[in-house]
Amino acid sequence: MYKPKPLPPLAFRQRDDLAFHRALQQAARGYLQEKGDHRFADGWVYLKSLTLILVCLGSYGLMFNSQGGILFFVGYPLFIFFALLLAINMVHDASHNAVFQRGALNRIVNFWVTIPLGLDPDCWRVRHIVFHHSHTNVRDYDLDIEENFLLRQTPYQRWYPFMRWQHLYWPLIAAMTFPALIWGYDWFDRFHFTRVAPKMRHQGVKGIGVFLLSKMLHLALALLLPYWVLSPYGIGIGTLLGVYLLSQMFASFIFVVLILGTHWAKATFYTAPDSGRMEQGFYTHTFSTTYDWQTTPKCLTYWLGGLNLHLTHHLFPNWHHRHYPALARIIQQTAAQFGMDYHCVDAKTLWRYQQRFLKRMGTGEGVR
Repeated sequence: MYKPKPLPPLAFRQRDDLAFHRALQQAARGYLQEKGDHRFADGWVYLKSLTLILVCLGSYGLMFNSQGGILFFVGYPLFIFFALLLAINMVHDASHNAVFQRGALNRIVNFWVTIPLGLDPDCWRVRHIVFHHSHTNVRDYDLDIEENFLLRQTPYQRWYPFMRWQHLYWPLIAAMTFPALIWGYDWFDRFHFTRVAPKMRHQGVKGIGVFLLSKMLHLALALLLPYWVLSPYGIGIGTLLGVYLLSQMFASFIFVVLILGTHWAKATFYTAPDSGRMEQGFYTHTFSTTYDWQTTPKCLTYWLGGLNLHLTHHLFPNWHHRHYPALARIIQQTAAQFGMDYHCVDAKTLWRYQQRFLKRMGTGEGVR
C-alpha cells in the first residue's frame, strides 16, 4: 500500500508572542468570569441546532411529498442547504470539542450530523485541525492549499496559461470541493493515500468500518431512499443524481467562500525552514494569514457559525462560536496594545482582496 512520506515537525517561536498570549488569554478569562459563563455551547445554541434539524428534516419531507413535482426541485436543495448549516453550526465546533464538555458527545454529534452532507467527520477533522489550523498557509503542511493543477493558490505552485482566468472560474472549483471530498479525498485519506490516515481517531478494521458505515448511510439517505419513493412519480436516477450534484455544489461554494477567502485575502504564504522552526510566533503567523470579516446584517454571523470571524476562530479554536463577536472585540483591543495588525473588513472588501490575489497568481507571479 502506498504511504506518503511524513513531514518533519514544525514549530513556531512562541517566546515572540508570549506577552500577547498572556494578555489575550487573561482578557478572555475575564470576559467569562464577568458573565459567569463557559466556553461551550449553551441552551440557545441547542435550540438553534434543534431548529436547524427540524427544518432540514422538514425539507426532506417536502421532497417526499412532492410526488415528483416542482416541490422536489425545491425540497432537495433546501435539505442539502440546511445540512450545510448544521455542519457549519454543529460539526465545526464539535470537531474542536467546543459544543459539549465531554469529547464523546462531540464525536457522536459529528458522526450523525455529517450523514446528510456526506463528509467523513474524522477525515475533515484531521485536515482542518491537525494540518490547516496548525500550519495555516504553510507549503506542504496546510492541506487546504495543496496543488490541484486547476487553481493556483500560492506562489510556490506551477502555473498554466488557462490560470489567467482563474479569478473568473474559481467559483466552479469551489463548488466542486464537496463532491471531490465526499467521493474522492475522503477515500484517499482513509485508505492511506495521503498523510491524513495516521492522525485519525480510529485505525485498522474499525476505522474502515466506521467510515464505510457513514458513507452507506449517506448514500441511503441522499439517493437510495429518495429514488425508491419518487421513481414511481417519474424522478429517474439521472434526475436525482443531477439535483444531488447541483445541491452539493451550491453548498460547497457557500462553505469555501466563508472559509478560504479569509486566507486568500491576506495572500501571505510560507515555506517551512529546514530547521523545522518558523521565524515568527504563532500569533504573528495567524495575523499575517487570516482575516476577520463582518456580515451584513451582523446577526448572520450567529447563523453562519461565526466562520466570517475567522481570525478569531484561529486564535480561539476551542471556544464555541457564540463567543466570537465578544472575542473579536477583545482581540482588537489587545492587538492595539501590542501593535498587532488586526482588521475586520466588510464582505465587499474581502471579495476585492481575494479577487486581486487570484489575478496575481493567475499571471504567474512568483513562479519558481
